[in-house]
Amino acid sequence: MDQWAGRLLVDRKRPSEPDIITRALASNRMGVASVVFFGVAGAAPLTVIIGSISAIYAIQGSTAVPVAYLVVAGILSLFTVGFVAMSRHIVNSGAFYSYISHGLGRVVGVGAAFVALPAYSLMQIGLFGLFGVVASGILAEFGLQASWYACALVAWALVTVLGVLWVDLSGRVLAVLLVAEISIVLIYDLVMVSNPAGGSISFATLSPAPMLTPVVGTLLVLAIAGFVGFEATVVLSEEARDPKRTIARATHLAVLLAGVLCGISAWAMSVTTGPDQILAVAAEHQTDLVFTLVGPHLPAVLVDVGYVLFMTSVFAALLAFHAAVARYQFALGREGVLPSAWGYTHPRTGAPLLGSITQSVLALAVISAYAAAGAEPLLYLFAWLTTIGGLGVLILMWSASASVIAFFQHHRRGENVWRAYVAPFLAFLLLSIVLAATIIGFGDLLQVPAGSPFRWLFPVAYLGVAAIGFVWALVMRAVRPEVYAAIGRGADVRVIAPAESEFPDVLPPAAPVGSRGYHY
Repeated sequence: MDQWAGRLLVDRKRPSEPDIITRALASNRMGVASVVFFGVAGAAPLTVIIGSISAIYAIQGSTAVPVAYLVVAGILSLFTVGFVAMSRHIVNSGAFYSYISHGLGRVVGVGAAFVALPAYSLMQIGLFGLFGVVASGILAEFGLQASWYACALVAWALVTVLGVLWVDLSGRVLAVLLVAEISIVLIYDLVMVSNPAGGSISFATLSPAPMLTPVVGTLLVLAIAGFVGFEATVVLSEEARDPKRTIARATHLAVLLAGVLCGISAWAMSVTTGPDQILAVAAEHQTDLVFTLVGPHLPAVLVDVGYVLFMTSVFAALLAFHAAVARYQFALGREGVLPSAWGYTHPRTGAPLLGSITQSVLALAVISAYAAAGAEPLLYLFAWLTTIGGLGVLILMWSASASVIAFFQHHRRGENVWRAYVAPFLAFLLLSIVLAATIIGFGDLLQVPAGSPFRWLFPVAYLGVAAIGFVWALVMRAVRPEVYAAIGRGADVRVIAPAESEFPDVLPPAAPVGSRGYHY
C-alpha cells in the first residue's frame, strides 16, 4: 500500500474527514431536469402568479409589476453568473455557507450558516399555513369540512416521508407537479392574452417608465421574494450527475423560467383587464383575480384544476425547502459545525437523516402552536414567516455575491472576466440596493404600524444569529483547529479560502474529501 493510501485510512477517522459509508449523500441521482424542478418548485411560480402578483397590483397601486419581475429576473441572472461559476469549483451541499466560507473566510461562513438555518426553516414552515388554507377551501367546495391545521398535517406527513426517501423520488414528484403547474399557467396566459380588453393587445404595462417612481424599491423587494428558492439547486450539487455542469445549467434555467412565467403572467392579466383597470380589478378580486379573468373563457373543470394545482404548487415548494434545510444541516454536521449526528445519512436512501427529522419536528411544533393559539394562518404563519425567511435568504444572496468577488479576486481559475468579475460586481451592487430597501421597508412588508418593534426586530435578530456564528467559529478555531480547517470543504479539500490557508491540508491537493472523495 503506497504512502497516500496509508494516510487516507488513518485520516478517515479524523473529525474533519467524514466517513463515506455513513456520511454521504446519494450521488449521481439527479440530472439537469430534476435539479431545475427543485429550483422552480422552491420559487413556486403558480403560487406567486395567483397569490403574490394580484396582491402587489392591488396593494402597491402600480402598473409596473410585469417590469419589476423581469428586472428582478435580470438582477438574479447576473447573480447566477458568478454563483454558478463558483459552483464549478466547489461541490458542497452547504451552498451559500460553503461559498461564503471560501470567499470571505470561515468565520463569516459559519455566521452565514447560522442565518441560513432559520431562514430556510421559516420559509418552509410558513408555507404550511398557505397550504392548509388553500386545501381547506378546496375541500369545502366538495362539501368536506376540514380545518387548515388538519390539511397542513397531511402535507407535513407526506413531506416528512419523502424527506427521508431517495432524492430522485422527490424529484420525480416535483416533475409531475411542476409540468402540470407550468402547463396551466401557459393555458391561462394564452386565454388572457387572447381576450384583450377593447379588442387589442396592450403592452403599456411593459413600459419601464412606472419604475421611475418612489414605489420601485418596494416593487423590487416584493418581486424578489417570488424567486426565493431557485438557489436551492446548488444544495443538491453532491447528488447531481456531473455537478459542475448540471448545477450551472439548472440554476440558470430555474431563474429564467420563474422570471419569464411571472413577468408574462403579470402582463397577461393587464391585457385582459386593460392597463387602466388592472389595479381596480385586482383590488376587487385579490387572489381570485386569475380565476375570475379566465373563468368566462374556459370549461369549469380547467378552473377547478387551477385551484388544485395552486395547492400542489405550495406542496412542491414545501418539499423543495425541506430538502434545502435538511442538506444545510447535513453539511454543517459533517464538518463539525453542528454535532456530528447531523452529518449522517440514511443507509439506504442517502437522505440527510437527522436534518430531515429535525426540520419535520420543528415544523410540527410550530404549526401546532399556531393552531393552539388560534392565530390567523395566512397572515401570521404564511405571510410573516415567509417574509422573515425571505429576508434571511436575501442576506445570504448579498453575502454570496460578495464572496464570489473575493473568491476570484486573485485567480480567475479558468473563468472569463465577465463571470469572475463584472457580473458578480454588478450583482453585488444591485443586491445591495434591494437589501437596503428591504430592511428600510420591512415593517411595511409585515404590515405593522409605524411604531411597532417588529419593523426592526427581525433584521437585528439576523445580525444577532450571525454574530453567534462568528463567535462559534472563533471558538472552533481556538479549541478544535482541525475541525475549523475543514469548514466549507465538505466535498472537496482542494479549494481553500486564501485568507485562512494557515492550516495545511491533511491530504495531497489532488485528493478530495467527502461524498465524492473516495473511489471504490
